[in-house]
Amino acid sequence: MSDAALPARTPDARGPQPVEIALLASVFVVAACGLVYELSAAALSSYLLGDSVLQFSTIIGTYLFAMGVGSWLSRYFDRQLPAHFLRIELLVALIGGALPAILFLANAYVPGAFRLLLYGLVVVVGTLVGLEIPLVMRILKRNIVLKDLVSQVLTFDYLGALAVSVAFPLILVPQLGMIRTGLLFGVMNAAVAVWALWLFRHELRRAGAHAVACFLTLGALIGAFWGADHITTLAEDKFYQDRIVFSASSPYQRIVVTRGALGHRLFLNGNLQFAERDEYRYHEALVHPAMAAHGAPKKVAVLGGGDGMAVREILKYPSVESVTLVELDPNMTQLFTTHETLAALNGHALSSPKVKVVNTDAFQWLQQEGDTFDVIVVDFPDPTNFAIGKLYTNSFYALLDRRLSASGYAVIQTTSPLVARKSYWTVASTIESVGLKATPYHAHVPSFGEWGYIIASHRPYRQPDALPGGMRFLTPATLPLMFDFPLDMARVPTEVNRLSNQTLVTTYEQEWGKVMAH
Repeated sequence: MSDAALPARTPDARGPQPVEIALLASVFVVAACGLVYELSAAALSSYLLGDSVLQFSTIIGTYLFAMGVGSWLSRYFDRQLPAHFLRIELLVALIGGALPAILFLANAYVPGAFRLLLYGLVVVVGTLVGLEIPLVMRILKRNIVLKDLVSQVLTFDYLGALAVSVAFPLILVPQLGMIRTGLLFGVMNAAVAVWALWLFRHELRRAGAHAVACFLTLGALIGAFWGADHITTLAEDKFYQDRIVFSASSPYQRIVVTRGALGHRLFLNGNLQFAERDEYRYHEALVHPAMAAHGAPKKVAVLGGGDGMAVREILKYPSVESVTLVELDPNMTQLFTTHETLAALNGHALSSPKVKVVNTDAFQWLQQEGDTFDVIVVDFPDPTNFAIGKLYTNSFYALLDRRLSASGYAVIQTTSPLVARKSYWTVASTIESVGLKATPYHAHVPSFGEWGYIIASHRPYRQPDALPGGMRFLTPATLPLMFDFPLDMARVPTEVNRLSNQTLVTTYEQEWGKVMAH
């Protein structure tokens, strides 16, 4: 029977009936589930492909386009609308719910196909989600006048989207992880199908077959939810190679610590942050050229560096009275304070009474009125996206300038001057644009290759004559060699990185992208 053939009904003056209420509640769930799949795809693409603005924009744009295609296709569904709605719900539940798990596994086992699979799944799920609401509206049209129908459906649709947009980053991902979040909402989609099966049991042909399909779909999703840890382990063990000893998802990032023949390694969103085998090279080079040159630093700040390794090196100076560690993610500082093995790597530095941990955004922290510091160590991840890129802009360095004492030094980790030469010198130009002097240097860290740093100061930098005891890499004799740049790392003309353009993120992606492509 087509829509035109449905018997006309007069809207019930007594108000919404149970069927209408159930379908409107289903709209709320459907909208929530659809947004979760969209956010999961966008978040995973930004984790694994970098450049969060580009990934979110293209994923959301593709998803909305696919929803439009689905809405257009709904015109061709004329008969057995409840049956079509039920089938679509089961398909969305299976494909959308499994989307994060499929993408995690694809990234580990077939990374070359990841991007094609990502957008293919987004198109399929978006098209199916685009079919849902038009079908619900056509089913509800039997009993509700048009003006009430549109307002009620859109109200529940937007409420569902609002609920998930708040819960996804604050509750769902931190508590359940990306894979379980997707599967949970897949179960919810399947539950809507079961509810539709019950509501329209007298209209459905082959109701038994529909019931079996619902049962199998729910069983598969619940089973996958129960085994989500195994799925995550399967994907991450393949991706990271070494045995994973700790993993967690925070509102800000995916934290993974592995242990293998070369010791512990820390990964944030899949990017290596340190390797136990040679992290001393990185952190000695980061901290001591600035600290030792100052002479007797008393107040020190560390921006980023939630693993506490930089703080460990800073505490080797008896003159230090206080260290303020500003780290966005409290999960990082808690992990490297309380986890026995990981805290041992930083010498339990974060438990020192001299150390104060502030879990907030470093940009916002610098904007506040506060003390000035003798040394500021800036140890952020590389500018892989615009959220991190803002911490490499002239606006950020202008704020840094205000919190640096007249005789102080700030040191910034600054990617590889060999692999990302233009990116490295962009940071130098940006520091100089706010009136600070930039003193570049570099060191070889086997896990990263040739790595760069820049000291920013109000006064000219003078290399120290002595270093504290306990060094494993630096010596006063070899220190000057770090400030010498061979021809293939020599300075090149660059633009200033500003909040309004963030050229550094694009440059960085281009330079490192060439390396990854080979």
